[in-house]
Amino acid sequence: MSTLVVPQGFGYVGAALVATVFLLVGQSQVVSAKRKAAKIQYPQMYATPAQEKESRDALIFNCAQRAHQNTLENIPVVYVTTIVSGLKYPVFSAAVCAGFVVSRIFYTRGYITGDPKKRVNAAYGLATVGLIANLLASTYVAYGWVADNLKL
Repeated sequence: MSTLVVPQGFGYVGAALVATVFLLVGQSQVVSAKRKAAKIQYPQMYATPAQEKESRDALIFNCAQRAHQNTLENIPVVYVTTIVSGLKYPVFSAAVCAGFVVSRIFYTRGYITGDPKKRVNAAYGLATVGLIANLLASTYVAYGWVADNLKL
C-alpha cells in the first residue's frame, strides 16, 4: 500500500481551489441578475436571436451565461492539473489556480459589457500560459508516478 505525502504548502492549493468555488458562485449570481433583467424564463438556457434583437438585456444575459458556461468547461482541467501538480509544486500550482480565478473575474466583467471581444485581456493571456504550464507540470508529476511503478 502506498502513502500519499502532502507537501508543505499544499494548503495554498486548497485555498486556491476554494477560491474557484467563490468564482463560480459569483458568476452564477451575475447570470441570475442578468436573467431577471432580460426576463428570460427557466429552463431557457439562452435568449433567442429574436430576443437579443429586441433587448440589450437579452444580449447581456447571453454574455453572462456564456462566461459562466466557459468557466464550467475549463474548471475540470483547472482542478485536475492544480491537484496533481500541487502534490509536487504546491506554491506554483496554487499561484496558477489563483491567477485563473482573477483572470476569470476580468473575463466575466469584460464579457458582460455586451461586447464579447472585451472578454480577452492580458490577465486572460497570462492565465492561459499558466494553465498550459500547470498541464505540463502535472504531466511531469504523473509520468514520475508511472515511471516509479514501472521502474523506468
